[in-house]
Amino acid sequence: MNIARVIRHLLAPHWIVRRTFPRAALDRIERAIRESERSHDGELRFAVEAGLDLLPIMKGITPRQRAIEIFSRLRVWDTEHNSGILIYVQLIDRDIEIVADRGINAKVEQETWDAICRRMEAAFRSGDFEGGVLSGIEAVTAPLVKHFPSRGTNPDELPDRPVVL
Repeated sequence: MNIARVIRHLLAPHWIVRRTFPRAALDRIERAIRESERSHDGELRFAVEAGLDLLPIMKGITPRQRAIEIFSRLRVWDTEHNSGILIYVQLIDRDIEIVADRGINAKVEQETWDAICRRMEAAFRSGDFEGGVLSGIEAVTAPLVKHFPSRGTNPDELPDRPVVL
C-alpha cells in the first residue's frame, strides 16, 4: 500500500473536477462525442473523477481496474455491435484509461489506445485538460470510422453527457 497515494486520495476535494472541467467544458465534450458518433457505429462515454474512496485505495485498485469497473457500471458494453468505448480520467493519480468493448478490441490494438492516452496526458501536463479530452475524442474516432463506419442509421445507444463521478 502506498501511503502517499492514500493521503492524496483522501484529501482530494471533489470540486477539483468542476474546476478542471467546468460546465461549459463538459458541454463542449458532449458535443464532440455527439459529433464523433455521427461518423461511426461506436458509442463513446467520458467519465472523470477526482479520487477514490478509502476502501478501493486500501485494496490497491489501479486506475485501469477502476476504469473497467466504471465501464461496467455505465453499461458501455451494452451496445448492439459491442462497440462501446470509455475514456476515463482519474485526476489525483493523473491517469487516463481507454477501455474498449470486445467488438472494438478484436480490431484495434491496445497500443492504439495507450498512444492516445499518452497524448492526452501530455496536454493535461501543460494544463490543457479540455483540449486534451477533445483531441482524445478525435483520435478515438479515427479507428472507429475505419472499423465501424456509420451505416446511415446510428441510434444513440448510450448518453453522450460526460459523467462526473
